[in-house]
Amino acid sequence: MIALLLNLLLAIAWAALSGSTSAHNLVLGFALGALALFLVREPFGSKAYLWRLWAITSLALLFIKELAMSAIKVATTVLSPEMNLKPGIFAFPLTVDRDFEITLLANMITLTPGTLSVDVSDDRKTLYVHALDCADPDAIRRDIANGFERKIMEAFR
Repeated sequence: MIALLLNLLLAIAWAALSGSTSAHNLVLGFALGALALFLVREPFGSKAYLWRLWAITSLALLFIKELAMSAIKVATTVLSPEMNLKPGIFAFPLTVDRDFEITLLANMITLTPGTLSVDVSDDRKTLYVHALDCADPDAIRRDIANGFERKIMEAFR
């Protein structure tokens, strides 16, 4: 957290020194600040900071990709003359165990078209998910585990 604040401070300092507060200049200042923190990473522990920043960016890109692919799949399904759907609810065994991670996973699943998080078990070990097409729940479980859940664990562990 301190490394992020320091990086933001360096980006603002860059904008002040260059005399321009445009978005491009602030992004450049942020990147230069991240590079500077990487070079002096020992006192500030920024190696973990940069790794976490990359992992969170990777998670966001995966979410955008899955969002687009799911939206196209749902639109194709809805517009097709025959809807051979098998909607259903399946149990997804959770590997993530912290409340923040479970909530983030449930929200990412819910925001992806065609799926909806229904409930979390009392012991927080199972997430119940409704899928528009639940013909192969094992494949959906694998996709969630190897996609969102794995990226969440990489970003927040």
